[in-house]
Amino acid sequence: MFLRIDKLQAELPAPKRRDPNAAAALQELLGGKYGEMSTLNNYMFQSFNFRSKEKLRPFYSLVASITAEELGHVELVSNGVAMLNNGPDSDLDESDGGDISGAPFEAMKDIRLAAGFYSNGGGAMPMNSNGASWNMDFVTTTGNVVVDLLHNFHLECGARLHKLRVYESLSDPTGREVCGYLLVRGSVHAHAYALALKQITGVSIEDMLPTPNIDLSNIPECQKYLDEGSHRRLYTFSPSNYKEMAGIWGNGEMALPGDPDGELTVVDGAPEGGKIHQLTGVPSAFTPDYAPEEMFEIAEKLYKKAR
Repeated sequence: MFLRIDKLQAELPAPKRRDPNAAAALQELLGGKYGEMSTLNNYMFQSFNFRSKEKLRPFYSLVASITAEELGHVELVSNGVAMLNNGPDSDLDESDGGDISGAPFEAMKDIRLAAGFYSNGGGAMPMNSNGASWNMDFVTTTGNVVVDLLHNFHLECGARLHKLRVYESLSDPTGREVCGYLLVRGSVHAHAYALALKQITGVSIEDMLPTPNIDLSNIPECQKYLDEGSHRRLYTFSPSNYKEMAGIWGNGEMALPGDPDGELTVVDGAPEGGKIHQLTGVPSAFTPDYAPEEMFEIAEKLYKKAR
């Protein structure tokens, strides 16, 4: 089962302006071939289908714990997309929608991913930057541990390339922070799968890392995560389970060359995380409603009853 915590895995800065085209670019990291929907569903179904779980516990624990982290990555990217579509906070949700006859959203017809507004109200969806739906054809779960781990290693290296390209296309701090955090954590996952393969096959596949070969210290948004040692940590995302992966991620293994030095460690639980951004309602776009005052009043009464 999964435990949900009302935080994001990382703190995202508020966007400087509303930028639906930047949000569309970030959608690639959600629903693209190498996006977070792909990493989540590959690892999740591999963990569900894993054979001989108890006998192969360190490898199962590795895939299972990374599954939980990837679910949080889907949440993080989705919030980044919605934040870029929303723009800076305002108090528009305190009033009604006003006169909509003057085409207040005329510019939306010209943005690259108009469905993000027309169908989704500025929210994220499991699709890529061109609106093509994510699909199960991106999932590999063969039942063969070596093949699945090798696929996962490929997936994480492809995702690194993915994120670097999206990063290079963005300037807003929200989108760049999403990329910076995921680049560090994706490198952890690629390294972890490489070490798992090394244990099984004896092949030093970690010599291929980082792929593509770029030092994350060259990316400002990665620096604080490297400084705090995020590149050396795997989280169990559980209070008491999945500790067995320490035999793979740990046991004297060290950070990759080029990253800050230190031994790899397994941390019980989840990262501290950051707040979830409060998206401002836009009554003229019927989010959450055209005239939300009564809805807010009802919600306030329910909140008081629940305390």
